[in-house]
Amino acid sequence: MAAKLRKGDKVVVLAGKDKGKEGTISSVDPKAGKAVVDGINIAIRHTRQSQNSQGGRLPQANPIDLSNLALLDKNGKATRVGFRMEGDKKVRFAKTTGDVIDA
Repeated sequence: MAAKLRKGDKVVVLAGKDKGKEGTISSVDPKAGKAVVDGINIAIRHTRQSQNSQGGRLPQANPIDLSNLALLDKNGKATRVGFRMEGDKKVRFAKTTGDVIDA
């Protein structure tokens, strides 16, 4: 199945502690149905100091479920994603505006 949300997409969080925040997807795990969004779902990880890293309390972005994310259209509003054929190519489009999402 084609991915509705991909790496590099601008998204808004629909549910959870970061509801309403916006960010860019840095990685997607389609098998688990989760994505890592920059600056969203941040947790503090305590790491031990080693020869090449400082250690201490480091903030880390944790994965968030894809169902809690919505793509931002060109107007900056949350939209659902659909697929359609343009010529012989399958493209994603925003349901609110009908515009093709350049991928």
